[in-house]
Amino acid sequence: MTKRMIIMLGIVGLLFGGIFGFQAVKGIMIKKFMSAGGIPPQTVSTAKAQFAEWQGEFQAVGTLRAVRGADLAPEVSGVITAIHFQSGQAVQAGAPLVQLNAESDVAKLQALGANAELAQVNYQRNQKQLEIQAVSQAVVDVDAATLKSAKAQLAEQQALVNKKLVRAPFDGRLGIRAVDIGQYVNAGTKLVTLQALDPVYVDFYAPQKSLGKVALRQKIVLKSDAFPGQQFTGEISSIDPKVDPATRNVQVRATVPNPKRSLLPGMFATVAIASGGPQRFLTLPQTAVSYNPYGDTVFVVEERNGQDGKISLAAQQKFVTTGETRGDQVAILSGIKEGDTVVTAGQIKLRSGVPVAVNNSIQPANEPAPQPKDQ
Repeated sequence: MTKRMIIMLGIVGLLFGGIFGFQAVKGIMIKKFMSAGGIPPQTVSTAKAQFAEWQGEFQAVGTLRAVRGADLAPEVSGVITAIHFQSGQAVQAGAPLVQLNAESDVAKLQALGANAELAQVNYQRNQKQLEIQAVSQAVVDVDAATLKSAKAQLAEQQALVNKKLVRAPFDGRLGIRAVDIGQYVNAGTKLVTLQALDPVYVDFYAPQKSLGKVALRQKIVLKSDAFPGQQFTGEISSIDPKVDPATRNVQVRATVPNPKRSLLPGMFATVAIASGGPQRFLTLPQTAVSYNPYGDTVFVVEERNGQDGKISLAAQQKFVTTGETRGDQVAILSGIKEGDTVVTAGQIKLRSGVPVAVNNSIQPANEPAPQPKDQ
């Protein structure tokens, strides 16, 4: 019994020894193979660093507003008796729009007119009487004061009657009317909006660091997603003399011609302002740059001699200083030189010294002014 147990334990020991020995030999062989073969090359796409001309440009998002625009409302209350316009109609300054009930006011105006005429007659009569010493100077003075008071009351009532008819204060296009005939409205109730649409203003904010790029009469280009592919030109008409201490931005206003009345107040738009002359920068696709808290880096592909004497490619990480961006591109101010081959895709699997294989069959976007495409 004991002999059988010893034999069985010996067989189990030999079995486990064989397994562990095989694993040890396998690990040694794998290490030898890896050391002989080295790190396999990583496939990347690349682009040459080349100089390109850049036109300095400042962009901002702005809001359109009318040069003249107002929500029209009566100065006095009353019942609407007539509406003299159609929604969306273009009107001239002074055109009648809404009439409020003014019957009692007109009647009072006529009564005051009669009083003013009587005061005028009495004043003229007593002036003649004064010439023949039939009345005293005091009587004539009272008549003059009465005449002035009557005329003032007549003018006041005439102004009240005029307020019962709301007129267009300037040329423009009316909006959708907000009232109906027979409706009672209080003073200040909105009747309709009136907007002068040619030209229009675009208000936007420029950061403090960009103030040197903004000047009066400087040309601007306005784009709106409501009109894809169209550009509207204008010029800066005013700059706020104060910088907002909370945001460190300054408000800027540009005037844009709008002969087709296509731009409407309240729309948002992108404003581009060209600044300075063209400059030359080393240019790369933005995908080539890895942005890190400790600095921006790129991987440059360099040639090196292998142990077998063959030339191979390897990635070398370099710190760069980036400048402005435009579209898919970024300007490189320092860190690389013209003609360097820079990795544009596949950097996530690289580190300095890793061999690479270049495959440029698919390239990342590299357009200075990309346009959306329907796929």
